[in-house]
Amino acid sequence: MGKKTKAEDMNIRVCGIEPESIVDGPGFRYVLFVQGCSHHCLGCHNPESWAVDAGEEMTVSDIFEEIKSNPNLRGVTFSGGEPFEQVEPLVSLAKLIKDAGLTLMSYSGYTLEELRDRKDSATDELLDMLDMLVDGRYIEAERNLTLVYRGSENQRVIDMKKTREDGKVVLYHSDFDDDVVII
Repeated sequence: MGKKTKAEDMNIRVCGIEPESIVDGPGFRYVLFVQGCSHHCLGCHNPESWAVDAGEEMTVSDIFEEIKSNPNLRGVTFSGGEPFEQVEPLVSLAKLIKDAGLTLMSYSGYTLEELRDRKDSATDELLDMLDMLVDGRYIEAERNLTLVYRGSENQRVIDMKKTREDGKVVLYHSDFDDDVVII
């Protein structure tokens, strides 16, 4: 392996990892649960991810080594915690993921509009690399277990490629979504 770049040596504070998931986005995915979230949504399924000083630190290169060791992965999902509260190291990881030909999805309690309003180059760069974004805070009163990739009715699953092409928010749709049966 070649010499690591400074970006690959950046640390990400991690709450947990699911190396093989079929529920956190389309296809077989690696899911990185980042540590730290300021939203504190009532009913959050990962409240252990809220504290910014908990979890463990991992380097971008170590996480990417885990990802590329599995040839069956279709993509990677950033979850949390709040990924956009650790945006700089995630941009570094996202570049490696995209260069490897994998899809990239992220969850965020922020809406796409809130993220764009930051006028932050790292946030914009990460948004530009995403294939999908699930945005909006989890609202327990709008909980719906039949939704695909999201927990509450207010959240959107955004097709980021089509959104960039059309210049307006385009929601993700899979032909498989219509076939989902909840038993």
